[in-house]
Amino acid sequence: MHEEEDGGGESSCPASRLQSFKSLDVPEVEGAKEQASKLCGYLNKLSGKGPLRGYKLRWFVYDQRKCYLYYFKTPQDALPLGHIDIGDACFMYDIEGEEGQFEVRTADKEFHLKAPSRQVMHYWLQELQQKRWEYNNTRGTGNRDSWSSPTLVYPPTGLVGKDNDAVFSEKLCESMEKVRSDFAMDTDTDVGGMVGIQSARGPFSLKNLGTELRNSMSNLRPGRAENRRSVFYTGNSEEWELVEAPPKDFPDQKHHLETQRHSFGSAFTFDFVRNRQRPQRLLLRDVRGSGKQGRGMERRGSESPTGECNGSKALDMQLRLQNQQDELSQMQQEQFKLREELASQKELVRLLQQTLRSSQCERPSVCRAAPDPSADPDQVQSPAVTQEDVAQLEALLQERDGQIQALCGHMERLSLEKESLQQELKSLKVKVGEINDQLGMLMETIQAKDQVIVKLSQENSEQSGNLTESGSPPPQPELSILKDSLQGYKSQNKFLNKEILELTVLRRNAETREKALEAKCTALEAKLCQVESKYLVLLQEVRNPVCSSEQNPAREVISRLLEDALQVESPEQSENHIFKPNTVSEYDIYGFKTVPEEEEEEERLVAKVRALELKSLSMTDQEVSVGVKWENFLTGTMNRDLVRSPELKSLIRCGVPHEHRSLVWRWCVTLHVKKFRDHLAPDYYETLLKVARDRPNPASKQIELDLLRTLPNNKHYASPSAGGINKLRNVLVAFSWRNPDIGYCQGLNRLAAIALLYLDQEDAFWTLVAIVEVFMPRDYYTKTLLGSQVDQRVFRDLMSEKLPRLHAHFEQHTVDFSLITFNWFLVVFVDSVVSDILFKIWDAFLFEGPKIVFRFALALFKYKEEEFLKLQDSTAIFKYLRYFTRTILDSRKLMNIAFVDMNPFPMRQIQNRRSFHLEKVRLELTELEAIRQTFLKERETSLDRRSFVSDDEEDS
Repeated sequence: MHEEEDGGGESSCPASRLQSFKSLDVPEVEGAKEQASKLCGYLNKLSGKGPLRGYKLRWFVYDQRKCYLYYFKTPQDALPLGHIDIGDACFMYDIEGEEGQFEVRTADKEFHLKAPSRQVMHYWLQELQQKRWEYNNTRGTGNRDSWSSPTLVYPPTGLVGKDNDAVFSEKLCESMEKVRSDFAMDTDTDVGGMVGIQSARGPFSLKNLGTELRNSMSNLRPGRAENRRSVFYTGNSEEWELVEAPPKDFPDQKHHLETQRHSFGSAFTFDFVRNRQRPQRLLLRDVRGSGKQGRGMERRGSESPTGECNGSKALDMQLRLQNQQDELSQMQQEQFKLREELASQKELVRLLQQTLRSSQCERPSVCRAAPDPSADPDQVQSPAVTQEDVAQLEALLQERDGQIQALCGHMERLSLEKESLQQELKSLKVKVGEINDQLGMLMETIQAKDQVIVKLSQENSEQSGNLTESGSPPPQPELSILKDSLQGYKSQNKFLNKEILELTVLRRNAETREKALEAKCTALEAKLCQVESKYLVLLQEVRNPVCSSEQNPAREVISRLLEDALQVESPEQSENHIFKPNTVSEYDIYGFKTVPEEEEEEERLVAKVRALELKSLSMTDQEVSVGVKWENFLTGTMNRDLVRSPELKSLIRCGVPHEHRSLVWRWCVTLHVKKFRDHLAPDYYETLLKVARDRPNPASKQIELDLLRTLPNNKHYASPSAGGINKLRNVLVAFSWRNPDIGYCQGLNRLAAIALLYLDQEDAFWTLVAIVEVFMPRDYYTKTLLGSQVDQRVFRDLMSEKLPRLHAHFEQHTVDFSLITFNWFLVVFVDSVVSDILFKIWDAFLFEGPKIVFRFALALFKYKEEEFLKLQDSTAIFKYLRYFTRTILDSRKLMNIAFVDMNPFPMRQIQNRRSFHLEKVRLELTELEAIRQTFLKERETSLDRRSFVSDDEEDS
């Protein structure tokens, strides 16, 4: 079970010091109802090989879809290290072993786990027993829809889920349940926050920093990096804080910041500067020294006094490491000070050079001011003063030149000293890495020695206890220990009795299932022999007819074969399905009737053939591979919520498996209506229903008329007492109160009915909101159906571009295909395609939006393009238009046409064409309204004139 991965170089974590880490992706307990009851938590798992074999802390999550117990390194990891098959496992624990230690034995392997306390161990054992019991009791009766995995068809919500609940709910013996409850261990459900999602919430730890950064960096998108922040701590007393990235216009500033990167040379592109105003926090050397290696030392110090002497060498090594890190931080501070001093000296040199240049510019002007013989004698003294000033300036310049030379020499010495400090810093980093490696090896050696010492001390204490006098009464501490042992043995006895009882029942159930499968196989073989014999008789009669037409036995054989073929499995026959095997049920997994009873025999045969072909297509290798991909993807998202990604998009375009559709639809709807729900109360839907009950609704009458006409071929809406009628009524009434301008429009009932098959009432209501208010344009479901008319014109343009031959063929024979496609767009193909293709279209539609309708509408015509081109009569073309979608069964081929052959398919093009045709339709409607008003006025005028005609004129 991936032991090679699990045995990685990670120090052993004792159960008494459970360190929980706050996951970046695990949702909060208050905001996730589904994950509140998830069985998950930290356990120590025995792994590794050789002398390094030991317990390592792992995050365990139970998956009810497969009855697997997955284990991860941390709650942040996306991929599990391995799994334990709980469905075929047995559990046990030894009361004399270490506290909290128990075993899970499967057919392939034994897993040794250890909980932090005995109470937590009892909780895990009880829960795992219950999960195994529930899984095995439903495994025999549930029909698996997916052949890719042992996942059961068990949607959590929706009418399809409720229908499967009725199939799975097996009436267990009450006496058996009573015995199981009697043998149950007395354990408290409150385990102190050590089990469940809340156990993953805790103080931040740098131990799993790499995992968290790797998982978070994978979700980065262009344009979002500037909004992220992070904080690291170095070995000095100051804090390094992430700052804004410098603009591209200032390369000097960027170079300055890059010189102040984190001293450990990480590959992350974060820039850090010192922040002296923030308070001092935990140092990296303390975290690395005491957090990573120190936990094992604390454990040895608390459990065994002999561990102190063994840990002295490690303590000295740790002190040396801390001293070197202190020296490293001091050198960094000195380097920073030297840089500041160097910058100040450079500024001083720049000022002196500027002074020198200014004085040199003034010197020629002084020289040019020499005495003039023709000047006045009173003005001769000023040049003499100027000569003295020049002499002083020359002396000052010589002094400044000397200072400049001295500063240049000092600057060269500082640069040499800087280079030497950098070399020394690099060598210290190398030494620190070597010391860390040596320290890790020493810690592992000391840990192995500690285990040996603990075992020897326990043996010594046992031998000393046996030497006590047997006649002397035991002291009071020994009495309490014996009482605790007695209670422990009682709990162990109850648990083992329950385990033996459940394993016996599970073994008997497995034997019963095996016998039932053998009987079913025998019945199928017998029926196959009967069918083969009838076909042989029929073929022989066809080849060599020996009887007259009136007494031809072939007719009798054909009639019997037709009767057998038209039989479907009714609810009454399902009880004895082993001895009456049928390949096609009366209803499919969605509740739609497979073979209509009121139709003619030929149409019923066609429906039966269609159902058999759909069933065979669902068992192909391609469907199996899609199921396996979904299982792997959902396994990798057990510790996190679903997020939009190219991988999820490609999976949804392949179709969502039946057992996962409820989860994916709920997530898609929540994603699209989040902007609405965030500003509304949590009980918004219940408030709408309450208002609808208290006040009259103008749309209620039309809603009641359309309830039974919504999906009459689906058993969930076939009668007034069906389970979906009342839910459908609530959803439509609530939506009419939210959108009074729409109220109710024919087509909304089918959209809500399809959503209710996989979602509960509130989610189906928000699905309707997403379709009407987010996906489709305004006026799509109003009385004028303006948006629907516009989309038909857009679709006609796309037909002329994507399928020019077919469009020209329709134009040549004047066939208006919008009479058929109008309903496709209004109800998203409900009652237009087979159910298997319908729900795969809805998978992509709820994720990507309205352009999926255009894609699949074009794909349907592309699929049957050659058949349309063969028809040369408008009546035949229109007749074929009405039912051709029912003849399309290969969903893989259709989806390949929609998502590959129809590319490119930008949504911007559809929006632009919608805007263009919207204006044209509005102008046409305005003209029609003007014509109607003119007609009404003329009619009123003619009626007024007729009212003034006399009786004589009327008689004549």
